[in-house]
Amino acid sequence: MRVAHIMAGAPTGGAELFFERLCIALADEDEVLPIIRRNEARADRLRAGGLAPVQMRFGWGTRWRLSRRLQAFAPRVAVAWMGRAASVAPTGRHVLVGRLGGTYDLRRFARCDHLVGNTRGMVDWIRSQGFPPERVHLLENFAPDLSGAVPADLPVPPGAPVVLAMGRLHSAKGFDVLIASLTRLPGVHALVAGEGPERAALEALARQAGVADRLHWLGWRADTAALLAACDLLVCPSRLEPLGNVILEAFSAGKPVVAAMAAGPLELIEPGRTGVLVAMDSGIALAAGIEAVLGNPAMADALARAGRARWERDFAPAAVVAKWRTFLGGVEK
Repeated sequence: MRVAHIMAGAPTGGAELFFERLCIALADEDEVLPIIRRNEARADRLRAGGLAPVQMRFGWGTRWRLSRRLQAFAPRVAVAWMGRAASVAPTGRHVLVGRLGGTYDLRRFARCDHLVGNTRGMVDWIRSQGFPPERVHLLENFAPDLSGAVPADLPVPPGAPVVLAMGRLHSAKGFDVLIASLTRLPGVHALVAGEGPERAALEALARQAGVADRLHWLGWRADTAALLAACDLLVCPSRLEPLGNVILEAFSAGKPVVAAMAAGPLELIEPGRTGVLVAMDSGIALAAGIEAVLGNPAMADALARAGRARWERDFAPAAVVAKWRTFLGGVEK
């Protein structure tokens, strides 16, 4: 089966990471053509996975260039990832699928034959917007097995409690709430793996709050498994989180999770069993959730075990890739 995947997203991000993972996984059995916005780092990762990505500029003339590439490759299905790619993806003999990772403007997906959401909430929202329900499909993300890694070398004192947050440094991710929580968690160190436009403002806020010495900005990191192995828990303080790939990664690594009650965490986490959910935008609530897990090793272990079991059942690569293959092989115009 020939499948093209079109991605015009940012250099980093959850959807972009899953795009790479899925293309590489599908290529084990199918012919996969990734078409991406120029990004040598992404192209190198795809090549390392055995693919031959096409890089192009997304702008004027993109639809014509995409048409030529798709005509030459002749895919059965072309998957346009997120709004920017869907808005320029050409129709043709192939089935055109739009893959959403958020509540995007569906006018950008008007030419798509089918739409895919990665949560039940996302699928319900798409259907509520009037898209034919039989052409809307739930296909979850997966996370690789991140258990058993050697812990990363961290810039924290030996024995200090460590919480890990990962994501783009953007207001939607709620890292200011994490900073506020640290003022109520003496001795706890926080690692933030990510980069983005809010970094300078967040660093200033940490200094003002008196926690800069316990908040460590790591930038974008590729050693996710090692970071998870080195922390005591993962924290997801997001105000807006349609899914939360970081939660799937923590489940995989067998680490407890404390998350704000955004849409994705609400769907992924069974409170008190696979994680702890707290009120959004509340440093007090986030601190209480973190403290509850750090102060109760038996609870932390139970959460980690249940999260790992959820990953094995629903979010391990084999099960999710099998669903994608079934969908791509059976979907019709």
